[in-house]
Amino acid sequence: MRVVMFGYQTWGHRTLRALLDSEHEVALVVTHPKSDHAYERIWADSVADLATEHGVEVVLANRPDDALTARLREVQPDLIVANNWRTWIPPEIFTLPTHGTLNVHDSLLPAYAGFSPLIWALINGEREVGVTAHMMDGELDAGPIVLQKSVEVGPRDTATDLFHKTVDLIEPVVSESLAFIAAGRTDWTPQDRTKASFFHKRSLEDSRIDWTWPAADIERLVRAQSDPYPNAFTFYKGERIRVLEASVSQGRYGGTPGRVFIPEGKGVVIVAGADARFGRNHGLAIERVRTDDGAEYAATEFFTKMGGYLTSH
Repeated sequence: MRVVMFGYQTWGHRTLRALLDSEHEVALVVTHPKSDHAYERIWADSVADLATEHGVEVVLANRPDDALTARLREVQPDLIVANNWRTWIPPEIFTLPTHGTLNVHDSLLPAYAGFSPLIWALINGEREVGVTAHMMDGELDAGPIVLQKSVEVGPRDTATDLFHKTVDLIEPVVSESLAFIAAGRTDWTPQDRTKASFFHKRSLEDSRIDWTWPAADIERLVRAQSDPYPNAFTFYKGERIRVLEASVSQGRYGGTPGRVFIPEGKGVVIVAGADARFGRNHGLAIERVRTDDGAEYAATEFFTKMGGYLTSH
């Protein structure tokens, strides 16, 4: 088959690598220019560089336009494969190839359509994550499923761990999906829209800790915002601090959410949960923090006195 690829960052890079390693011809690669967005500087292996190294024509675009559509008509692809393309691909493009457009998404669709699915899934306590290949239709990440592969979420996994687990699924998912399509299969599985969820792109605001959340939820937020992501943060005595490591306390502690309460193990417990006043909640045991100047501290060294509050602003 004659294939055109739309993609960006490491997800797109792995997809292009699978296409280049296949028996199919990669006729054109479309990718975004480099971005200064905090989340787009992470896992930023260059799709453009990989295509150029293999002598494949590259088009840089933020979104499809008439010139790109015209070039695609000239190329006459049998299939478009997309992964981590950040803007809408219109019907005049995704229906253009003989076999349509295969989109690769890093969630177990229909759940976690949209953006940053691994981070949202970890925050929400999902037990598994994965990669889905589906045929594109008029609704974002909603077309029929060609293939899915999943991995378990470990009890201490970070978003970085889940990235490495799932990015390794991309090449086999792409390779197997191409084989199905080339063989003429069209018996794809419709998505159950009653189980669908759709999430927005994350921003720095989404890393702000809300101490009315249960401690287990905040602990997952900390893991979901592990380095190199913008870390979960809070404020102490007017200074922003980033929480790098934390766990749910062994003991149950009552009071006001955000109170710097008591040392426990290798951490310092912060009261958490909207109903913490009843004294039935576990707290968040902060273990390691980073200040805005880049210095890192064990929590027991940073919080030299108990008392005071961590606040969201």
